Amino acid sequence: MARLRDDYENRIKLSLIEEFKYGSVMQVPKLEKIVINMGVGEASQDRKKIEGAIADMTLIAGQKPVTTRAKNAIATYKLREGMVVGCKVTLRRDRAYEFLDRLVTIALPRVRDFRGVSSKSFDGNGNYAMGLKEQIVFPEVDYDKVDQIRGMDIIICTTAKTDPEAKALLTHFNMPFAN
Repeated sequence: MARLRDDYENRIKLSLIEEFKYGSVMQVPKLEKIVINMGVGEASQDRKKIEGAIADMTLIAGQKPVTTRAKNAIATYKLREGMVVGCKVTLRRDRAYEFLDRLVTIALPRVRDFRGVSSKSFDGNGNYAMGLKEQIVFPEVDYDKVDQIRGMDIIICTTAKTDPEAKALLTHFNMPFAN
């Protein structure tokens, strides 16, 4: 079992029950899934670009991503319907806890000029979204083998009903909020 999941079961769950006065253990919010998305717009012109993104995301997430395709044709971008424009991966259970642990303890401190993540990126339903400008902040990615620096979106989905509950959960997971 992942280290962060053990911490959740033994310590975090009890402190959230105490903080929000839940009547049942099943009301305590938990990590549901983490979705990592990497847009590769250049893949519409060059098919090799998506292979590098898939290789990087496989190393970062620990599982193979699926490619995302364009839903509409946009002539100005020379984009036709069905062309590959990126890749995404959904992490659940232990893999999600493992990724969140690596994100908070290893990757975020390696971000240049890092002052914390925004506490305003909640969607109103207990989900948190953030972006990274470089995939090389993860130690799994070898800097010399990277063909191009790409950013990624990370969406953390929780079972929390409100944003304060989700923020408390992520704070207990040691997410470094700026304010």
